[in-house]
Amino acid sequence: MSTVLAGYGLVKKYGFTTALAGVDVEVHERDSLAIMGPSGSGKSTMLHTLAGIIRPDDGQVLLRGERIDNLGENKLSALRRKRFGFVFQFGQLLPELPAEENVALPLMLEGMPRGEAVARARRWFTPLGLDGLELRRPGQLSGGQAQRVAIARALAAEPDVVFADEPTGALDQRTSTEVVQLLTSATRETGAALVMVTHDADMAAHCDRILQVRDGRIGGHSQYTVV
Repeated sequence: MSTVLAGYGLVKKYGFTTALAGVDVEVHERDSLAIMGPSGSGKSTMLHTLAGIIRPDDGQVLLRGERIDNLGENKLSALRRKRFGFVFQFGQLLPELPAEENVALPLMLEGMPRGEAVARARRWFTPLGLDGLELRRPGQLSGGQAQRVAIARALAAEPDVVFADEPTGALDQRTSTEVVQLLTSATRETGAALVMVTHDADMAAHCDRILQVRDGRIGGHSQYTVV
């Protein structure tokens, strides 16, 4: 199985605090990786460094074998739009846009005509259980529905990797399970890899692998068979 995304020797410090202390991590095609750890362990820093949001102080980040941590800001921003998808804890949907346009937004930002972008966006509504919600604005959606729209937006550009930062942190347990099952199955079916930070062991268990992070180091690794 080929490696899609990798970080080698990743170091990140904030003043006297070491958030990452020489971490190595690889993510493979169709792989779903959960990153867990206590508050302040470095798990979110790891995700943001792999996603090109934070630059490491030392080490390398590679996407399909090509370094990305040394790219200029414009190239790095374009790479995040085209090849990465993001799902955040509170969705971060634009409140003034209907659901279908929130999903289509990354495509339109890359220059795709609105009609074509919206048509592509609508393809995700049935697989994610969002039929009939295309024209609703975020304020008219439940928390679970909004997160499913965020998943559709993350997948619309057919990214190499989807990053999810506590995607169920604001949801109840039943809705969290539904959202994570959709997230892991949808990324796997499209061929995208998934990197998810979560504090919930039940949610992490839906992923293929779990990395335990503590004090900026990988403290454990678990392999799960997802059924």
